[in-house]
Amino acid sequence: MMTREQPCKEQPRKEQLLKEITALDFYIIDLHLFLDTHPGETEAIETYNRCVMKVKELREEYNRLYGMLLANMSTSCEPWQWIENPWPWQKKFNFELTEEKS
Repeated sequence: MMTREQPCKEQPRKEQLLKEITALDFYIIDLHLFLDTHPGETEAIETYNRCVMKVKELREEYNRLYGMLLANMSTSCEPWQWIENPWPWQKKFNFELTEEKS
């Protein structure tokens, strides 16, 4: 059975991936809304496409290293891996988007 517990030294990469995925997802939604009202903006379409491909790569990397990020967009080993990860309402699932002040 695969375990999803990672050594402490790997946690910064996991958090970095989550931050990058979150930021790109937000940007993709923002671009999507912009393109709904500006469908002819070639640069925005190109940026949107690049961001979608990048976030796909990051999700695949996250899935490979740490397990399923989204149940409906991931494959799973046996046993079902989705239940192995912390749930969104658990503190260890969440991360700080801003650095803590010393």
